[in-house]
Amino acid sequence: MKRRALISVYNKDKLVEFASELTEKYNYEIIATGSTYDLLKENHIEAKEISEITGKRQLINGKVKTLYPDIFAGILADLTNENEKSEIEKETIKLFDMVVVNFYPFEETSKKDVEETELINTIDIGGPSMLRAAAKNNKRVLAVSSPSQYKEVIEDLAEHKGETSLKLRREYALKVFEKTLDFDSKILNALSERYEEDTNNYFSLNIKKGKNLRYGENPHQSAGLYYTNNTIDYEILNGKELSYNNILDSSACTNILSEFYDVSGCVIIKHNTPCGAALGKDIEEAWAKALDCDPLSAFGGIVGFTKPVNEILAKQLTSMFLEVIIAPDYDENALTILKTKKNLRVIKLNTPLEEYKNYLNEEIRITPYGTLVQSTDKKDLDKDSFKVVTKTKPTQEMIEDMIFAWKIVKHAKSNAIVVAKDFKAIGIGQGQTSRVDAFEIALNKACDGSKDAVAASDGFFPAIDNIHVAAQGRIAAIIQPGGSIKDEEVIKTADKYNIAMITTGIRHFRH
Repeated sequence: MKRRALISVYNKDKLVEFASELTEKYNYEIIATGSTYDLLKENHIEAKEISEITGKRQLINGKVKTLYPDIFAGILADLTNENEKSEIEKETIKLFDMVVVNFYPFEETSKKDVEETELINTIDIGGPSMLRAAAKNNKRVLAVSSPSQYKEVIEDLAEHKGETSLKLRREYALKVFEKTLDFDSKILNALSERYEEDTNNYFSLNIKKGKNLRYGENPHQSAGLYYTNNTIDYEILNGKELSYNNILDSSACTNILSEFYDVSGCVIIKHNTPCGAALGKDIEEAWAKALDCDPLSAFGGIVGFTKPVNEILAKQLTSMFLEVIIAPDYDENALTILKTKKNLRVIKLNTPLEEYKNYLNEEIRITPYGTLVQSTDKKDLDKDSFKVVTKTKPTQEMIEDMIFAWKIVKHAKSNAIVVAKDFKAIGIGQGQTSRVDAFEIALNKACDGSKDAVAASDGFFPAIDNIHVAAQGRIAAIIQPGGSIKDEEVIKTADKYNIAMITTGIRHFRH
C-alpha cells in the first residue's frame, strides 16, 4: 500500500529534493496545497492538489484549504481502535503517514511596522492544527515541522526500510508541541502590545531546557540551563562548563560591559556584584585600573572586556586565579596563553555588545506570593532631568566621571554607592540596608583616593548624614536621583561643603 504525505509549507527551502526522495525512493503519494503543489509540479514531482481529496475548492481567499474532516480523519485515525478502523474503511478515507508543515512568518512580521491586517494574516490556523493532529497520533504519523528535519527523515526511512521509527515520531511530536507553544506565545505577546494599554496583562515565556547543570547556587540544589529565542550567541573556548554561579556572574558582567561598548572597558564581578570597573586608553590600562579598585575581591572573580584580549593582557590575567574571562575576541597568542589554565572558562561573545541590550527585555522572579515580571532597567540619563542643583558647579571632568559612576551604580545591589575618579571605580559600597553604611564602605575601599573624586547613588538621600559622610571623604561631586522630601536641606548641606551635585530624576534600585 502506498504511503501518503500531506505537505503544506511556507518555507520551501530544500522541499523539492525532499519530496523527490519521498516519491522516487520510498513510493510516497504526496498531497499538497496551493503554492506548495505548484512548486512540486513545476519541478516534475508527482503530487495531488488537496482539493482532489476534500472535493472542495479553497475558500475565503485561501484561508480554508486543509480544515476538512477527511483530512483530519486521515491524520488522526488510530488503526488499533477497531471502531475507528471500521469507520475509516466505511467512509473510504485515505490515511496520511506523514505531515510536513511549517508556519507563516508571524514573528518576522510582528517586528515590522505593518498594518494590523497584515499581521493577522500571518497567524497560521491550518498549519498548527495539522501538525498537532499528527503529533497527537505519533503512534502512526510523523509530524515534520522544519526543513532542517528533512535529511534526518530520509535517513530514518533508509534505516527502517521505508517506515518511520517510533523514536523519531515521538521526538518530532515533542518538537511540534514546543513549536506551537512558541508560535502561540509570540501571537499573544504581539497582539497584547497592540490591543492593551497595559501590555503586561499577558506574559508568556517559552523556554527550552538546554542541559542540566552540575548543581545550583549550592551543591545541594539542582539546576538546569534553559534557552529562549532571545539568547545571546557565545562560545566557550576553554575550561570547564559554566556553573550556575558562573552564568549569573557572567550575565552581571556583560550587563555592565554593554554600557561601555564603544570604549576600552573592564568589569570585574564577584558574587553577582561589581567589585571593579574602569575605562582606559586601551584594554590593558582598563584592566589595571579595574583591578586596583578591589584586588582582594577580584580573586576568583569574573572579568569582562569590551575589546579583544591580546597577548600582553593574557599574561597578566593568567598570573592570578580567575573563574571566567569574557571578551568579544582573543588574538591567537592570547588564547594559547589562556588555555594553559585548563579550568579557566574563556567566553567569546559573538553577539556585539552594542546589540546586547536588545536581549534584555524582562526580569522574572517566582515568589510564593505570585510571579513578578518587570521590564529590564534600561533607562539612560535624560538631559531634561539631568540638573546641577547646587551653587557649586562641577567641572566637565567631574560630569564625565559622574556619568561613568552612574552607569556602574545602576548594576550594584541596593543600597549602593560608587566612588569614582578618572573613569575608575575606586570604591563600591552595595547591598546595605543603610545608604550611610554603603557610602562609608565605598569610602573605606577608596581610602585616600576619594579626595576630589565623585560619588553616585542609586537612590535619593533621605537625610543630610550622607552629605556629612561625603564631606569627610573629601568628595567633590555627587550624582543622585533626587526626589526626597529633604532635597532642599541636602542641597544646602552640599553647598556648605562646596560639593557639586547633579540630580537625574532616575532611581536605579536593584534588589
